[in-house]
Amino acid sequence: MDPLKLLAHPVRLRVIHALRGGRVLTAGRLNERVGDVSRATLYRHLDLLTEAGVLEIAEERRVRGAVERHYRLRGERAGIDSAQVAEPTKDDHRVGFAAATAALQAEFAAYLEHQDSDPTADLVGYRQHAVWLSREELEALISALRAAILPALENEATEQRSQYLLSPILFPIEQA
Repeated sequence: MDPLKLLAHPVRLRVIHALRGGRVLTAGRLNERVGDVSRATLYRHLDLLTEAGVLEIAEERRVRGAVERHYRLRGERAGIDSAQVAEPTKDDHRVGFAAATAALQAEFAAYLEHQDSDPTADLVGYRQHAVWLSREELEALISALRAAILPALENEATEQRSQYLLSPILFPIEQA
């Protein structure tokens, strides 16, 4: 399957987000994290991601006569490389953006549904800023954002850390 089509689906994006940070989860635990999706739909997406090598089976156990699989994300397979990024059409970008924003909305709704969610205490933010930048200033901003984000991507899960979803979106807006 085309990597763009594989990864540009809200349910598959949510599965990938749930498994980031070295998590190993069963389909049951994933279903809890992606609770608004039927089990059959979730299993279909897990099969697609596993067949494509984005997920791997970390362990299998017999539980009450059934095989319980524990899934792990293969981070190196869960992205689009620079050669693939250069290929998408405008329609591919529409589909990818729609999937990413749908996954973002679903993740945020799931967060708010948790009894102990507290957006103020959790420092939740979703601001938008329209800024004027030259090409050089834009490239400098992107470099600075990457420099700030890359070290955090290497953080491993600990009891002191909570996982946050950071979704930078950057595009030029239509000029009047």
